[in-house]
Amino acid sequence: MINTGIEENEAKYEIKMLLEHFCNYTELDKFKGRELTESEFQILEEKVSVRVEKRTPIQYIMGKSWFMGEFFKVTPEVLIPRDETEILVRKAIELVNNNHFEDVLDIGTGSGCIACTIAQNTSSTVLGVDISSDALRIALDNVTKLGINNRAIFRKSDLFDKIREGEVFDLIVSNPPYIPFGTELSPEVQQEPQMALFADENGLAIYRKIIEQAPDYLNEGGYLMFELGIDESAQVKTLMEKDFCEIIIEKDLAGIDRIIYGKLR
Repeated sequence: MINTGIEENEAKYEIKMLLEHFCNYTELDKFKGRELTESEFQILEEKVSVRVEKRTPIQYIMGKSWFMGEFFKVTPEVLIPRDETEILVRKAIELVNNNHFEDVLDIGTGSGCIACTIAQNTSSTVLGVDISSDALRIALDNVTKLGINNRAIFRKSDLFDKIREGEVFDLIVSNPPYIPFGTELSPEVQQEPQMALFADENGLAIYRKIIEQAPDYLNEGGYLMFELGIDESAQVKTLMEKDFCEIIIEKDLAGIDRIIYGKLR
């Protein structure tokens, strides 16, 4: 994959993934000296071609992505789960379990990976909402695969629009669109759903909308939690300070402010 824009070590790892997924060819097969059949080699060649020529993300080629110990179905209709989002989910699980929270709302659920993982690792019920019907179909496939349909449920809603009267939550969590319009992205990221990536107000528009409405949908002592875009922590914190206290910002492994959460005043 020379001169393709794909780093060499990444390319080797992705070929390994393609071999395992499409050819059922593992490191053990390689150790035993098993050679690929002609049809297996042809399949591999086809998939590598798609990856190199179209710069299609490897997760979309395979139709799945690894996230916190599970493979989740993904298509170009949903964002690909990322390592950074695991920080968000781990903290959400910790808050839910430590406070014995029962009801969680995941805004912009996409593939459902956040909602499903919280439901799997807590005793809470999680409602995931998304404006995209295509995304919700993927989320439903994922929750069915995991066998937790009664614990993670999904609904079409533009933020809080379809939250029913009387529905309130202990935790509202979101990985919202936060990339400012005009930001240059890699060819791979450009293939992900644009409405899940970009936001007005230099990336802050969806944060603002959620923060303004969240108090109406939180129980007393409830929390609001976000994944953060780069250099957005201070502005999001300022937006939250009107109605939230005990606001905490945590960094990712690269030292970037990655999640923020606070308690309803």
